[in-house]
Amino acid sequence: MIKTFTVLLAYQCLGELIAYAANLPIPGAVIGMVLLLASLSLRPGFSSALESDALALLRFLPLLFVPAGVGIMVFAGRVAHDLLPIAVSVVVSTALTIVVTALVGQGLCALWPPSAAPLAPLTTPFASSLHTDKKTVPATADIAKVDTP
Repeated sequence: MIKTFTVLLAYQCLGELIAYAANLPIPGAVIGMVLLLASLSLRPGFSSALESDALALLRFLPLLFVPAGVGIMVFAGRVAHDLLPIAVSVVVSTALTIVVTALVGQGLCALWPPSAAPLAPLTTPFASSLHTDKKTVPATADIAKVDTP
């Protein structure tokens, strides 16, 4: 776990160094994430080495919310005073995020060729037991008839 944490911090430090040296308006952590993504894409074995420890580190993610919660409790009076602007900004930014995500999703669906990803047979916990004999096949959806945006 120490090795994985060190690798993640090294990419963040490298991103900070690049952002500082090039005087970029992009945060160093974002540059580090892009570099990490590139490394994981180019070297598939690298991702398998980091995966289990990274998943273990995710268990501690809620600890990052503790400082924010303490800050809200310490500045409760100020938060109460500015409650309306805070609430409006949260609602507007959430709605804007949903709209942008939907538009990006529609754009990506328009670019994705329909024959590239055929529908897999449905396997759910609620699947019908009518076809457990393996002699008959359940009806499958015709991908050409599926109405996509």
